[in-house]
Amino acid sequence: MTDDDLMTIRQMCDLFDVTARTLRFYEAKELISPIRQGQKRLFTKRDRARLKLILRGKKFGFSLEDIRQLLEMYYMEDQQATQLTKTFQLANKRLEELKIQRDELDETIRELEAQIEWGAEFMRSKNISPQN
Repeated sequence: MTDDDLMTIRQMCDLFDVTARTLRFYEAKELISPIRQGQKRLFTKRDRARLKLILRGKKFGFSLEDIRQLLEMYYMEDQQATQLTKTFQLANKRLEELKIQRDELDETIRELEAQIEWGAEFMRSKNISPQN
């Protein structure tokens, strides 16, 4: 491994738009494991790849425990078949959850729009000008 392969905590923060606290949190959760030189942390290509997957998983709503388990499956001796299968299952489950949330949100929006319209009509009937 060359020094060119290593990044400081500041470089990682800038590259991934995260805080140093976030990186230390993921390190404490054993999701990434930078090289320690005294107080200095040096991140490898492996750490960068793992952080990219962590952030993507968080964006999709996976729990940190799910992400940790998926990352650990990489090292199984099955050409990542277990990891890919589990990722596929979790992704499909999460997609269904998001679709349900979207449907519930769409319904809430329709109800709120109807209430706003009712309120505007009521105000107009009382000669009160509705303000947006």
